[in-house]
Amino acid sequence: MEAVIAVFALLFVLLVALGAYATVKAVGAAKRGVDRGITQARRTVEDHTLRAKSFAQPGAAGELAQLRLKLRTSMRATQDALNAAVVEDESVKESIGLFQRLSVHGHELDGELKRLESEPDRTALRERLPQLRERTERITQSADALRWAVRDRARRFAGDDLDTLSAQIDVEAGALRHWTTTDPPSASASASPSASEPWPEAPAANAPAAGQTWPETSQPDPEREPDRPAISPAAPRPAYPWQKKPRPESTT
Repeated sequence: MEAVIAVFALLFVLLVALGAYATVKAVGAAKRGVDRGITQARRTVEDHTLRAKSFAQPGAAGELAQLRLKLRTSMRATQDALNAAVVEDESVKESIGLFQRLSVHGHELDGELKRLESEPDRTALRERLPQLRERTERITQSADALRWAVRDRARRFAGDDLDTLSAQIDVEAGALRHWTTTDPPSASASASPSASEPWPEAPAANAPAAGQTWPETSQPDPEREPDRPAISPAAPRPAYPWQKKPRPESTT
């Protein structure tokens, strides 16, 4: 009895532990989903704010907003392209490593541009703009090169697979249309016996056909029958009393 109670207690403890573990995992997944949604919403609001500043604020402040928006758009597009490509192509992991190193410089530049938005010295800000513009251009060009290389690689793989599939379909279509390339045997060839087969012997003239069960028709013997004229003379036509006598033809 004590053993049964111990087993039930152990099962109860295991069920409680599994329930607690499942609850923690569900809460963690929900928290990560909420954090992801908040981060996405924050990014969207910040992008719209930068776009509005780039159009509304003239001078150095508007140019800083344009540089930040260009940098963030390029880096985010490259990150999404690499994460989507690594699922089907393991060799993209090296590109992801390079992008992570590039992201360090991108985050550093984005933070610097964000701090300079509140810089009161506009003269010093205008002097630093060419350097900031050059750094932004270098980072975005590198990110764009990675993104387009990954897209070209995926397009090339898709093209090679399509070429292989088209070749296989052509071969299968040719196999399905084999009757158009095979000449049918001629009637004379099918009717004539094979050279390897022996020719059948001709049956004797008076021999009965094999399997015949009815009597043959007797043939006339010229020695027994008398000679008959080729054309029998015409029998006289019978005369009837009601017929008129034929008139003699006039000689005049």
